[in-house]
Amino acid sequence: MKIKLSALVLSMSLLFCVSGSAQEFYSSAVGLRLGYPASISYKTFISDQAALEGYVGLRSWGFGNFINISGAYQHHMPIDEVDGLQWYVGGGASVYFWSYDDVFFDERYSSTNFGIQGYVGLDYAFKDAPVNLTLDWVPTFFLGGTLNINTFGYGYGSLGVRYILGR
Repeated sequence: MKIKLSALVLSMSLLFCVSGSAQEFYSSAVGLRLGYPASISYKTFISDQAALEGYVGLRSWGFGNFINISGAYQHHMPIDEVDGLQWYVGGGASVYFWSYDDVFFDERYSSTNFGIQGYVGLDYAFKDAPVNLTLDWVPTFFLGGTLNINTFGYGYGSLGVRYILGR
């Protein structure tokens, strides 16, 4: 019995050591991406440097709006001079559901576009608070849609504020 208990304690200790060092900043977080578009975000690390982020957003203006669903892979690298700060690059994809009014012809249109996205940004996790901040640029190449127009959107990105679920 004593050997089994020792083996269990050793196994649990190794498990906690491995899981504790798997991500020194945080393991997952949920919150908001405040930018273009405003979104609800969930980010989780799948290894020391690799994270997956998913978000759903809404953008509205005078004559239309869109809803987007996005997913991204991000590769993080620590900035050693500042504890808790990382920079990241990555790629992802989105689907956009557009709805807009043609004010000249009094007609309503809807469209679906797909986006291929690039990511470059900064990620900071506070040491003594369960808060994570990100700032990124997300250039997007749009494909398809009702008008079948392929365009490049360079004005996408956000300031993210998330609650850290686990470290």
